[in-house]
Amino acid sequence: MATETIVYDKIKGVHKIPLEEFYTSGHRTCQGCESATTMRGFIKAAGPRTVVTGSTGCMYVANTSYMTTPWIVPWMHTQLGAGGSSAVGMAAGLRALKRKGKIKDEPINAIAFCGDLGGGDMGIGAISSALQTDYDLLIIMYDNESAANTDIQATGLSTYGAQTTFTPPGSKHRIMQRRWKKNVAAMLAVGHPTCKYIATACATFPHMDYMNKVRKAIAVGGPTFLHTYDPCPKGWDFHPRYSHEIGEMGVRSGLYPLYEIIEGKVVYTYDCREKGRSPVKDFLVAQGRFAHLIQEDFDYIQKRVDEMWEEWAIPGVAPIKGFLQA
Repeated sequence: MATETIVYDKIKGVHKIPLEEFYTSGHRTCQGCESATTMRGFIKAAGPRTVVTGSTGCMYVANTSYMTTPWIVPWMHTQLGAGGSSAVGMAAGLRALKRKGKIKDEPINAIAFCGDLGGGDMGIGAISSALQTDYDLLIIMYDNESAANTDIQATGLSTYGAQTTFTPPGSKHRIMQRRWKKNVAAMLAVGHPTCKYIATACATFPHMDYMNKVRKAIAVGGPTFLHTYDPCPKGWDFHPRYSHEIGEMGVRSGLYPLYEIIEGKVVYTYDCREKGRSPVKDFLVAQGRFAHLIQEDFDYIQKRVDEMWEEWAIPGVAPIKGFLQA
């Protein structure tokens, strides 16, 4: 399928990033919080004509402390699993207000965000429904691989081998988190062929790639989805000053593929097959949540990542290694 040309105001170079801040002081995130970088980046890219809604999670608890908020734009807090539903309601309300002449008929962005528990687990059905509508909306799932709001419990997106409060290593079972990470972006793309734009991103690698993906998602029209990988100093157990480096290491190792699916075509924004991959072990040993792993565990994880890039039909998207002949 031919890829549609998306016309949008591309950010070319750090000096072209908007100076205006629409996510500013007033939040209570942890030091080194990359999810805060994700919030700050998407609203910079979207601009002031935006309404934001966010599901309960570490970011919305941090963003709605009593009598304070970091949001300069209109915002709404919604329930844990209601990211998709609130996005549809918000977009439908804006459309109705424009139709009735209550507000000016001009582009107003409707952006919802949710964490990996609220979006990838509890709220996946609502997001699926949202992607089947014809409303102009963007849903961003920020993924720190845990339920960070309630003390780092495992979710469906917690990566293999990670220590969480629900998956503590012990003398009998060294690894309790045996599930591989849920492939949310690819799952939604395959299941919603009329969705024009689905992408993965990391706000640390590089920041402009993420912000331009936000602008593409807004410009293409209709419901769109963006999955970001957000290193979490508290949950991943590393010094807050290294959040950016940890994000880059995860992408360069190939564990977190960065791509766009535009009108059904996959475009890699960091292709590990061309650029090479750093050892996954380097990424894992930089985090305390993997301190219990031994060499055979590193070898297993590396093998899985190698298989993804070398044997999958579409790395990071379609875990198919071959086709049966009729």
